[in-house]
Amino acid sequence: MPNASWSRTAGLTATAVVLSALLTGCSDTSGGDAGGDEDLTAQKLDWKDCPAPSEAEGGGAAPSPLPDGDEWQCATMKSPLDWDDPEGDTIGLALIRAEASGEADRRIGSLVFNFGGPGGSGVTTLPAFGQDYATLRTRYDLVSFDPRGVGRSDPVECLDDKQLDAYFQQDATPDDAAERTELLDNTEKFNAACEKRSKKALPHVATTDAARDMDLMRQVLGDDKLYYFGISYGTELGGVYAHLFPGKVGRAVFDAVVDPTQTPEQGSLAQAEGFQLALDNFAEDCTSKVEECPIGTDAQDVKDRIARLLKDLDRDPIPGIFPRELTQTAATSGIAQALYSKDFWEYLTDGLQQAYDGDGRVLMVLSDALNGRNENGQYSNITAANVAINCADDKPRYDPEYVERKLPDFRRASPLFGDYLAWSMLSCTDWPVAGAAEHPDVSAPGAAPILVIGNTGDPATPYEGAGRMVDALGKGVGVKLTYKGQGHGAYDSKDKCVQNAVHGYLLDGRAPAADTVCP
Repeated sequence: MPNASWSRTAGLTATAVVLSALLTGCSDTSGGDAGGDEDLTAQKLDWKDCPAPSEAEGGGAAPSPLPDGDEWQCATMKSPLDWDDPEGDTIGLALIRAEASGEADRRIGSLVFNFGGPGGSGVTTLPAFGQDYATLRTRYDLVSFDPRGVGRSDPVECLDDKQLDAYFQQDATPDDAAERTELLDNTEKFNAACEKRSKKALPHVATTDAARDMDLMRQVLGDDKLYYFGISYGTELGGVYAHLFPGKVGRAVFDAVVDPTQTPEQGSLAQAEGFQLALDNFAEDCTSKVEECPIGTDAQDVKDRIARLLKDLDRDPIPGIFPRELTQTAATSGIAQALYSKDFWEYLTDGLQQAYDGDGRVLMVLSDALNGRNENGQYSNITAANVAINCADDKPRYDPEYVERKLPDFRRASPLFGDYLAWSMLSCTDWPVAGAAEHPDVSAPGAAPILVIGNTGDPATPYEGAGRMVDALGKGVGVKLTYKGQGHGAYDSKDKCVQNAVHGYLLDGRAPAADTVCP
């Protein structure tokens, strides 16, 4: 099933780069240390200049130097394949860092980032956003990593590039029995390919495994506490870490917060509502400007025309990026990708305008970015890792009959995205590994304060999740901050109120007052 989850941020920078090119040329709660093998906790990392990203990381060139001329450095950390057998086989986890730029005596430690997914490569994403974190770098080494199963860290592999092209062209919203059978067959083939190519890894890619990896990383980096910045799925990973190691939480920020209380069904339904809200806001923005909106006379007209486009594409795809066509599924994915950031709304307007004229290239570029496909036709492993991690985490398994019963609820939540997100619940139905739980446990009594930031206009991790994360962390742990904005996340909006709150806490230990509202 295409994209079990739209909760990720890793595609944002790739989208901007590729679009630019196209448009210009068309559980232990004691807080003890992880790792039973002293050799692993005492390992020394061999930091070197970073290589070009692997195909599983998305390909491309090696990261450019930082604005001050310093180079990014990369290393590999050994971690147990199976945390229940910490002295058994190991895997290599890819790390990247930029050393602190300020005075040595003011350095706090390493600030570890996870940018979401699950399945996003931190090794490629941190350099892409590195300049945004220059203030934080004055007192921290900036560090990120490819979690297990992702990128260069023992990546989960499923379909090859040619097969993925076909997979993402399928109809993900079946209208009859034949289309439903085809969707189920394709999902079964995808999952079988994952088992065939990555059978050894699949039982060991759960979020709890990644959290234990982070505690080992904390020790190897030489920090008594984990200083952490989690975005999107990274907030779930951070919450699970806090639950497992509450005594090791240092200063932590959760931005674009996953609701830890929801089942996969509830999460998908919330995303349907979130993306519909973002689409409503996009349509209102376009039609409220002084100049004429080129894709509709009013907000409802914008949405009606999009709905007609998708219905037409279901019958008759239009040319996309040769030799592929823009299908209903690809167009839906492309629209969703553009709603992750208000900065992409202009691309969505252009893409829709061109699609109405029979040219699907821009919407297909947006869809490709969401799916991890670069301009050379190579896919990162973000989809494979996304499905593998979600299915390892999530216990519920849904069948087609259950989805069909739920379709009315999803359609009420979003006429545009409801069907897609409802059918996406089948991704784990025949997965070869059992899921861990209905939802993650993030209770962390005794942990240090965690700054939890919710964005009222976030499509992928709706705002309500921030409050529920605060409640689930426990009394005295979560400190909620509200950002009244658009897009996925708050810090990278460049809003000064949000950034000042984050800097005040991470750099100086001053958490904002609970329930602060920005702007």
